[in-house]
Amino acid sequence: MDPIIDKLLGFAMVLTRISAFFLVLPVFGWRSIPVRIKVSLTLLMAFFFFLTDPFAISSSSGKQVSALEAILLLSNEAIYGLAMGIIVVSVFATVKFCGRIAERQMGLAMAQILDPMTGEMGQPLAMLMEMIFIILFLSANGHHLFLLIISRSYEAFPAGSIPTLPIMTEGIVKAGSTLLMGGLRLAAPMLAAFLLLMVVLAVLARIAPETNILFVSLPLRVGLGLMLAALFIPFVNGFVAEFADWMGKLLPL
Repeated sequence: MDPIIDKLLGFAMVLTRISAFFLVLPVFGWRSIPVRIKVSLTLLMAFFFFLTDPFAISSSSGKQVSALEAILLLSNEAIYGLAMGIIVVSVFATVKFCGRIAERQMGLAMAQILDPMTGEMGQPLAMLMEMIFIILFLSANGHHLFLLIISRSYEAFPAGSIPTLPIMTEGIVKAGSTLLMGGLRLAAPMLAAFLLLMVVLAVLARIAPETNILFVSLPLRVGLGLMLAALFIPFVNGFVAEFADWMGKLLPL
């Protein structure tokens, strides 16, 4: 095979995996980041991993690769990159999922605002908790974790090879389970507090039947939710280290 075509195919496979990974990745995949910056960063990282990782070129054996085989190789790289990105996004959304649970308990399920980062509608409390987690994550050099994920992916599965479908499916399913269990675990103290509030309001309704419990409960639920959110935010910092541990267990590396 022509060495130039060999190098171009190897670089294309590296670029495809990294592009697919960063396409859905939090922070880097936000719409608020200019496309030129995304393309520049992706090309720079692809060029870096192409030069530094000797396993990133799978077609160096001299075997002739047809156009159909090249398309299949690039498709495999795109599927693997998207699978890793979906797993990271699922675990990353745990804090936001916890915030949405709290908002529904506060009665703010219909309170939606435009998220300037993603261009989608979202709840204010969940967005606030997510932004605080992102700031703590980046301040702890969490973006280095994304680069480590890419590096380890090429060590485990060089460009041109891909994990079997059951391995990727298992990782995505476990990531979804982690999202649900992690979000419920983080929101458990809030749920317990709101349950206690409901019991108190129920007792109050029996003691004073003429009291408008619905009118009284709304400000109490909102106030309790904001107070618990303020108490919960310092504990988000501890979730950053746990986030990295989950990534190592869930990603097909």
